[in-house]
Parts: sequence; structure tokens; C-alpha cells
Amino acid sequence: MSRPDKQTLRKRIWKLLERRHVTRFPFPVAGRIPNFQGAEQAAARAAALPEWQRARRLKCNPDAPQRALRLRALREGKIVFMAVPRLADERCFLRLDPARLGRRLTQAATIKGAARLGEPVTPEELGSIDLIVAGSVAVNARGARVGKGGGYSDLEFALAREARAVNARTTVLTTVHALQVLNDDIPMTPHDVPVDLVVTPERVIRTRTAFAKPKGIRWKELPVDRLEAMPVLRNRQRRVSRHRQASARSANHRGEAPVRPAPRGAH
Repeated sequence: MSRPDKQTLRKRIWKLLERRHVTRFPFPVAGRIPNFQGAEQAAARAAALPEWQRARRLKCNPDAPQRALRLRALREGKIVFMAVPRLADERCFLRLDPARLGRRLTQAATIKGAARLGEPVTPEELGSIDLIVAGSVAVNARGARVGKGGGYSDLEFALAREARAVNARTTVLTTVHALQVLNDDIPMTPHDVPVDLVVTPERVIRTRTAFAKPKGIRWKELPVDRLEAMPVLRNRQRRVSRHRQASARSANHRGEAPVRPAPRGAH
């Protein structure tokens, strides 16, 4: 029997959470990282982990179920980075520094508040990230993850990886309802980001995942319309192309075999 694809798994989880009446605002659940009853308890459990306590700089998703974690981080003096929706700006991350926010921490932990109070920065301005908090629709104990289907979380990691803000050892943590933890195999591709820690209101799963974290942007897999919609990707691709062309000219000058310039959409 073939394993279910990601969209099938998403639909199953969204319906299951609704049927069990464990979802919370915002609605509808379908198409979102689902907010769930017990999100605050999961956040408290995550905050007790040594990986959390050691972290000073976090990248966190902007979705509702992780709001409690963002607020905890800010209250604990941690710097939080959130992505601009759909990575629509060249400065595609927002820096939230509690030292500069004063009494506005609660507001800054929300999507709208972060957009208003955060300082836009480029991937190169992230600095070293100690911990990534990701939202999930479904996960399993092997570290495979299903997001809501946009692919933005994976792109954010790839951008940060190319900027050397994260690496293969950077811990990725997600908080979910117990019903979101599957026994199923979840299909994973090379651009998918696995999770190291799955935290529910009741327990912590250390996945010790065998899935590798992406090494950077996989240009060949990006459709042209996505490149055109995201200045940070479009401009980065141009820089990659210019670098390769310069390398080719340098190789020609030295009499070496030239490096072929990358075609449009290629790494």
C-alpha cells in the first residue's frame, strides 16, 4: 500500500482536530498551522528544555499556536526573528529585541505587532541562530514534518543556511497537539526541514532524526513565479549568476576549463 502524500495528511489532521474539538482561533483550521488546546502547556514544556534555556537568539514562525513561545522568549530576554509574510521583502526577517521593546512584548509576539515593531533585516544580518521554532500540521517521531503547504518555512531555513546563520546542527523544535504526531511515514524531500524536538502538552520527543537539513536553496526546484515574487530570492540568484560568470572569466584567463554559468532557476 502506498504511503499518503502530504496534502492527504494535512486534510486528515485538520479534520481530526476539528472532529475532536481541540482547535482554537483562528478559523478555519484548514490551510493553517492549527492552533490547539494546550498550546501554552506545550510552550511551557518546551521552555524547560536545555536547548531552549541555552538559546539567546531564535527564529520563530509567526503562527498562533507558537505565540506563547514567542512571548516567553521575549520575556526571557531572547532575541526573536520572524519572517516577513511570504518572504515578500528583500529584508525578509523581522528582528524583535526585547531590550528595545520595553513594555510592548505582548504586542510584539503577535503577527501584526511584529510587523509594526520588528526591525527588518536581511538573511546576512540575522547573525548566529541558536534555535528554530517551527509550526507544523503533522510530524512523526522520526523527525519528518508537514507544514501548511506553502514551503516558506523550508525557504527561510535555506536562506538562513546560505547566510551561515544556521547549520546542520541547529536545533529545530516544534510544538503540536498529541493528535498531530503520526505513526505514518511522512514523505520528505531534500528541501524539507526535519525537526529535532517535538513537544506536545504531555511529552517531549527527541527524534534523533536521520533526515539531513537542507544545505541551501535548491534553485532548480524553484518555479520562476516564486523567484519573481520574492526579491530576496531574485536578487540572490542574480548574485549567484554573477559570481559564476566571474569565476568562468577568471578560469578562462588562467587557461582553465571554464565554469558554465548557471541557467535561470539553477543553483
